[in-house]
Parts: sequence; C-alpha cells; structure tokens
Amino acid sequence: MKILALEFSSARRGAAVVEVVPAVCNRRLDASSATEGDSTSAARGGRVLGLAVAEGIVPGPFELIESALRSAGVEREQVECIAVGLGPGSYTGIRSAIALAQGWQLALGVKLLGISTAEVLASTAQAAGVAGRVTVVIDALREEFYSASYEITAGGWRETAPLRLLKREAVEALAAAGEILLSPDGKCLPAGAKLVLPSAAELGRLASLRDDFQPGEKLEPIYLRETSFVKAPAPRFY
Repeated sequence: MKILALEFSSARRGAAVVEVVPAVCNRRLDASSATEGDSTSAARGGRVLGLAVAEGIVPGPFELIESALRSAGVEREQVECIAVGLGPGSYTGIRSAIALAQGWQLALGVKLLGISTAEVLASTAQAAGVAGRVTVVIDALREEFYSASYEITAGGWRETAPLRLLKREAVEALAAAGEILLSPDGKCLPAGAKLVLPSAAELGRLASLRDDFQPGEKLEPIYLRETSFVKAPAPRFY
C-alpha cells in the first residue's frame, strides 16, 4: 500500500510517500510496542519513497504533494491511503491538509488516517536518536502549551502521559527537573526545550503500521479547548 502523508502542523510543512513494508502487513506492530533494541525497518514502519518539505507556506500544499509524488515515481491514482497530522499546531495548515484528504477520498475513494502530531514528534525524535523520558510541548498561546510525555528507547516509544494543557510555569518546572523537552515552535521555544519539527516521513511510517481508517467527515484537528466565539459589538455611528 502506498501512503501519502501530509504534515502541515508546523512552520515546516512536509509531504511524503511511504510504502508499506510487506513483512509488516501480516502483523500489527506500532512504535509504542516495538521491543527494545529492535531498530529494523519492520519495527519502524514503511519505507519512504519520496519526500518534499518547505518552510512556511511557499511552495503551497499542491506543489509539495506533486514534488513528493514525483520524487517517489508515484502517480496520484496509485495513492491508496492519505495520512494527516491532526496537530495540535497551525490551524490553517492542519485544516488545509484535512480538506485535501477529504477531497481526495471523495474523488478516488482512498483510505484516510488521522494521527496526533505529538506522536509524530515522538517518532521523529526517536528516529533522530533521542532517548529517555521526553515531553513534547506545543505552543497553545495564552502562556499555555499542549503537552504529552513519552519514554523513548532505541527500539521505539510509548506514551507515559496523554496530551493535556500545561501552564508555562509547569513546563519550565519539568525542564528544571531534568525532563527532556521537545518543541516544534522555534519562535517561542520554552526554556530548555530542543527544537524538533514533525516529519512527514515519520507520519507516513506511523500510518503504515495502523489500520484504523476513518471517513473524511470524522477527521478533526486536535484541540483541548472548547471553541468559543464572541459576538462583535454593533458599530457605533458618531
């Protein structure tokens, strides 16, 4: 199966084409259950065929997708699954990735998967050689951060604390206690945090190990706050 992965939740947007490794097809193995010391491609997921990344919004999402498909030697019609990084992160980026996936499913009937960007960050860090107990922190504005904790080994990772909202003081206390902080937010990096940007290739690898496909209408960005709107006051005429 060929997977197109769209990770648009950070300042660096990426698209990757990943092919499911045949050896993994008959046994489900995710990054959180990989045995320690098992760093084989089967434990990490599918192989990357093509990758395109860009800072900011240039080039646009369509150009990124075309570049990834071209480098992989894959036609649009050959894509069987689209994986989307659901955030938390850039509102516009995540929404555009979801809209692209939904339209693709309507047109060609592809399978869809939504995966937390916090998980993508943990997998990206593990691929880069980070090990130990880490906490992913993503700017949530209002002096708060979306946060999730993981235990990372050479063979994989497992979640130790689910995604939640933390005040800046709590995040800084974790750093002071020796916790490894990972964040994709270069412009507002918490004190002591390491910059790690979510990888579209890692998103694709995670997707290659899962089969909990979703209909397009079920894909939603991950937010931990209730959406609220304030009605603007009526205009004043003087």
